[in-house]
Amino acid sequence: MTPRLEEVTPANLDAAIGIRLRPDQEHAVEPVVKSLAEAYVHPAGVAWPRLIVDGGRPVGFLMAFLDIDWYGDGSVRRSGLWRLNIAADAQGRGYGRFAVDAVAGLVRRRDGKDMYVTWHPGPDGPEDFYLRLGFRKNGETDGGQTVGVLQL
Repeated sequence: MTPRLEEVTPANLDAAIGIRLRPDQEHAVEPVVKSLAEAYVHPAGVAWPRLIVDGGRPVGFLMAFLDIDWYGDGSVRRSGLWRLNIAADAQGRGYGRFAVDAVAGLVRRRDGKDMYVTWHPGPDGPEDFYLRLGFRKNGETDGGQTVGVLQL
């Protein structure tokens, strides 16, 4: 496995929006096209969308958030993983871990001490995945999702 991240461009846009989860996961993660729309409407530098490519094949999509105004009042700024979509046929091969590590590296380079993520709660959500990677629930929810933090 030699995955890399690519900026989403007009040349790979169709590949990015073509990333499909397993049908039983679709309710837990927004589709890539919504993530790209959200990236577009936020101020420059807040959203960091990237296509995950391995051997020329798109296998996933991630979007980080950088120094987002968490409560909307300027009191707390956070960075972390906003979205993670790994293609159904590419799951279980380490691409999710690669994505989390890539965002953790980005946050560290920006002098971040913590990395945040939210996930759909319940037995069909990605909670176990994030907990295995070292995230801990911090007792918060955001939009009905569990908030996790990873100390860097």
